[in-house]
Amino acid sequence: MAKHGKKYLEAAKLVDRNRSYPPEEAIDLVRKTSTSSFNATVETHLRMAVDPRQADQRVRGVVTLPHGTGREMRILVFAEGEAEKIAREAGADHVANDDLIKQIEDGWLEFDATIAIQQMMGKVSKLGRVLGPRGLMPSPKAGTVVPMEDVPRVINELRKGRVEFRLDKTANIHVPIGKTGFEAEQLVENLGSLVDAIQRAKPAGAKGQFIRRIVVTSTMGPGIKVDIAGALALRAA
Repeated sequence: MAKHGKKYLEAAKLVDRNRSYPPEEAIDLVRKTSTSSFNATVETHLRMAVDPRQADQRVRGVVTLPHGTGREMRILVFAEGEAEKIAREAGADHVANDDLIKQIEDGWLEFDATIAIQQMMGKVSKLGRVLGPRGLMPSPKAGTVVPMEDVPRVINELRKGRVEFRLDKTANIHVPIGKTGFEAEQLVENLGSLVDAIQRAKPAGAKGQFIRRIVVTSTMGPGIKVDIAGALALRAA
């Protein structure tokens, strides 16, 4: 069992592990219990009532958080020809041609998100072993494999706070929703948008209660359970 430092243990005393907090209280606690000296990331972890081994129960989608994630995104676009010009003019940090694709194969990963035009996927597919485990592989389902005319729109959405959510092999979803330096209301609104998007992405094979547990936490801070009904009601409010 992992050992925690004094700051963490003191912060954990503020949290009732047996209680599910209303979203507003949970977010306040996340900010109060952050033990980092830096502007820590606030993360949401959701336990889903689905079986990731079943194709009709997989959960995946995207959502643009209304207040962004607080993270500066380094965006790489796989493009060539006219699409390369469009990507550069739209503000891509990197445009991957054949030389850069080779560098990625060799381990270069100085980027946080990727977009690919459809015609480049033949070349990009061989990077699956490198990009896939890191969540950086462009995908039509995530809206990051697009016609070249859509590249500026997707770059803009990523800059504004578009994030992908995806069920992992343990039936959990992990998504950043901002920073501890955000106003509490901003984090609550981001949480509401995320939960709403995940609920809307409920697959046909999922029966009964879809979301089993929601936990919010800051980098190196304790986890805080969120009342599911309260989280679902945020978007209705």
